[in-house]
Amino acid sequence: MCAASSPTTAGNPVTIPFTTYAEAVGRALDAIGAPAVLRRQNAILIKPNLVTIDPHPVTTPAACCAAIIDYIRTCSDAAIVIAEGCGDARRETAEIFAALGYERLAARYGVPLIDLNHAPLVRCVDESCPVFPEMLLPEIAFSHFIVSVPVLKAHSLAAMTGSLKNMMGFVPPAHYSGRGGFWKKAVFHLRLQQSIIDLNRHRTPDLTVLDAAIGLAEQHLGGARCDPPVNRIVAGFDPLAVDREAARLLGLEWHTIGHLCPKPDGTEGERRCRRFR
Repeated sequence: MCAASSPTTAGNPVTIPFTTYAEAVGRALDAIGAPAVLRRQNAILIKPNLVTIDPHPVTTPAACCAAIIDYIRTCSDAAIVIAEGCGDARRETAEIFAALGYERLAARYGVPLIDLNHAPLVRCVDESCPVFPEMLLPEIAFSHFIVSVPVLKAHSLAAMTGSLKNMMGFVPPAHYSGRGGFWKKAVFHLRLQQSIIDLNRHRTPDLTVLDAAIGLAEQHLGGARCDPPVNRIVAGFDPLAVDREAARLLGLEWHTIGHLCPKPDGTEGERRCRRFR
């Protein structure tokens, strides 16, 4: 069972009761002062969690991203794209976009769909990263303001998946699938917690809208749903803070989850992450 929550009226992140995506997403983004930040952007990338072809709550529903697009367009003239790189070795991202309603969404809003698994890459270097001091990541990650839109899920390997782990969609399978790995990003599984930290040092989300309308209580590819449904939307500019709130909603202690608590002694430590602006 997942923990209940009380709505937060101030601070970052905020947790808002879920009613509809349009209403709850709008309230959450208003509460964190998103318009002032979105107004400054020229290009915005919306990054849902479409790890497989399974529908919500395994993946981010198109309706949630539609609400975010509608909201952005009330306060910003930025060009918007939706981008993902699926992890399922049996599927291509385009198949998942089509099956989960993202092609219809793109046509309705005039928003391009980008397959991050096959996007042009740039080389990134950060010698402070113990697992990935060098990474190849899509160029678009560094030209666009990133809005991460994960769904609330427990995870069989990482304890939970939220905004930080959602960045694995940017990792190109041609370089990170490993030898015979079933998943397109299988190299990460060898040291998953530190790998997530390293990835987010190279590039971390600028804004997060986490869909906790339902929640998966046990693992990330299906299984038991949170009962009762969590019925929340969480938003914030600090993805680590959002993910710690997500852990709480799942009834987890965030300080026991490696990528939410970078130092083994449970202290914050230095966490330098690259943002767009």
